[in-house]
Amino acid sequence: MAKHIKTAITPTRAENYPEWYQQVVRASDMAENSPVKGCMVIKPWGYAVWENIMRGLDDMFRETGVRNAYFPLFIPLSFLEKEAEHVEGFAKECAVVTHHRLEQGADGGLAPAGPLTEPLIVRPTSETIIGASFSRWVSSYRDLPILINQWANVVRWEMRTRIFLRTTEFLWQEGHTAHATKEEALERTHMMLDIYTKFVEEYLAMPVIKGKKTASERFPGAIDTFCIEAMMQDRKALQSGTSHFLGQNFSRASDIRFQSAREKEEYAWTTSWGTSTRLIGGLVMTHSDDNGLVLPPKIASSHVVLLPIVKKKDDLPMVMEYTESLADELKEKCYHQRKIAVEIDNRDIGGARGWEWIKKGIPLRVEIGPRDIANNSVYVGRRDKESKDKKSYNRDTFIGEITNILDDIQKTLFERALMFRKEHSVIIDDNKTFYDFFTPDNPEKPEIHGGFVSSKWCGSEKCEAKIKENLSVTIRCVPLIDMAVGGKCVCCGRPAVTYAIFAKAY
Repeated sequence: MAKHIKTAITPTRAENYPEWYQQVVRASDMAENSPVKGCMVIKPWGYAVWENIMRGLDDMFRETGVRNAYFPLFIPLSFLEKEAEHVEGFAKECAVVTHHRLEQGADGGLAPAGPLTEPLIVRPTSETIIGASFSRWVSSYRDLPILINQWANVVRWEMRTRIFLRTTEFLWQEGHTAHATKEEALERTHMMLDIYTKFVEEYLAMPVIKGKKTASERFPGAIDTFCIEAMMQDRKALQSGTSHFLGQNFSRASDIRFQSAREKEEYAWTTSWGTSTRLIGGLVMTHSDDNGLVLPPKIASSHVVLLPIVKKKDDLPMVMEYTESLADELKEKCYHQRKIAVEIDNRDIGGARGWEWIKKGIPLRVEIGPRDIANNSVYVGRRDKESKDKKSYNRDTFIGEITNILDDIQKTLFERALMFRKEHSVIIDDNKTFYDFFTPDNPEKPEIHGGFVSSKWCGSEKCEAKIKENLSVTIRCVPLIDMAVGGKCVCCGRPAVTYAIFAKAY
């Protein structure tokens, strides 16, 4: 009989993946459910990750000329109605404000007072309200391009929610740009997709596939939507960023017109692009294990925790002095334009202390006891290795090497995730093999199966819809790489026009 291995998180990924995810988020103290149904409270350890994501993306955005602004949370209903496809796409998700204040009712309780002249939509996305500003800001080609980003909250009414992955209210950034030519707008669309790819792979250590969405999956009102797709450990896809080429659709709806260099009145070409706190959910599901959260060092809430080991009360002053001086030296060092973030945990709670930090995913745990001090050394555990796999370092060597150690953890996590995706990505050409691949062997335990399938597709929405209905599998994207096609559609057998990536998804 196989020996049962005790884990810090129960159930394990193999036993119940959805519940494992919830337990990792809870044990890491990142977030919790809110009293408001479908919403979340992001706690300091989780919000620190979001702050690091914001800083990293902001720096990349600014290098391309983008500047931050802020626009209203409330959008007049008439604005949303200006673009027919847009309002149809978001109508079912909108939260609506219909009354302007509260007043005391006849029963002594509070009740809404008079109705608003026009209902207000709580921001599901900002194309229309930002378009109204752009229409005032633009009169000549000299006013273009406009390159704007905002960090904001968004409300999309959801029936089934899961912390970070899908909540009624979430945090995100949304970029909006206006250009004089189609070519400039397309260039910006792809530029932002490349930025998302670089950031998610280099900072979050999540390998992604760049591609174009099908017509049925594209952003409402867009000409084209481009995306990056990552594979989670249950082999499902997570859309991790999108960039939309809006053409002149929203310019016509919002009347964004300008006088061209040829003295001709034209509509601007616009784009929008965004990513959200969903990235944190992706981070959890890509790297974490059955002992808890695993954080890539570049976006980790903190880089290292120092754990003083004191068995004799008389040793406490010496150990704390050594620990605090080590912390001061580490904080002077920079890791990718960010000061090394150090935690000191001197609680007297035994072995539970180390396990708490393992569950919180901190990259490095450093134990310091009288014997280590006598040898001028530290005892180091890495979160990308087994909990018992620790190494003694000379103190000065550790200080000098800490950035290299963190880089090695970052690299290991990316390579591990990339290898996982490769192991669960296949090319399938025939219908039966395709259906078998996405059908679990055990229908009572379907959580972990499947993966990414690259198959030939005829381009028909009918075939796309049939596969979705039968298997709950969608086309995640048409990859932005040249692949020889030929052959037949995996669904209908008609001539194929492209390869597509199929997967179950969040």
